[in-house]
Amino acid sequence: MLIVSLAMERGFRSGLLAAAGVATVDLTFAAIAVFAGSIVVTVLLPYETPLRVLSGLVLIALGVYGIIRLGQRSQDSEATELSEGRIYLQFIALTALNPFTIVYFLALITGNGADWDYALADCLWFIFGVGMASLSWQILLAYIGATARARLSDRFLVASIIIGNIVVMALGVQIIIL
Repeated sequence: MLIVSLAMERGFRSGLLAAAGVATVDLTFAAIAVFAGSIVVTVLLPYETPLRVLSGLVLIALGVYGIIRLGQRSQDSEATELSEGRIYLQFIALTALNPFTIVYFLALITGNGADWDYALADCLWFIFGVGMASLSWQILLAYIGATARARLSDRFLVASIIIGNIVVMALGVQIIIL
């Protein structure tokens, strides 16, 4: 939702940078899961609840900020530009806050049991596949947002951004109460 919303508001280039940030973390977490997954899960497990709550609070704050920023933008009629590096780093931080990503990749690896071959080449292909799958999906989301920006009315875009931010806040609440 955040990538679509960002691309709708700022265009494909910004969405692409956000997509690259998310894919960077997915690739990194896949590598960690393959090479040190059980150790990382053991270290993070005692902090699962605080990390989950922090992740949810960040999503809620982002949703509120997105709606406030939208209101300020319509008043000022000039959106504050984020640097390319800041967008990329922001989406790295947002994605890294989600401890479930690494747990998910670890579950994929250990869920195969004896069928999983731990040869280095297989591990590297798995990591590469995760990175490419994530990047292609995130780019598709950025493209959808940018296409919507180019083809839809301003009123529809504003409504979509508001709805998107409400969904992000709802996901934050859901993460906290799980």
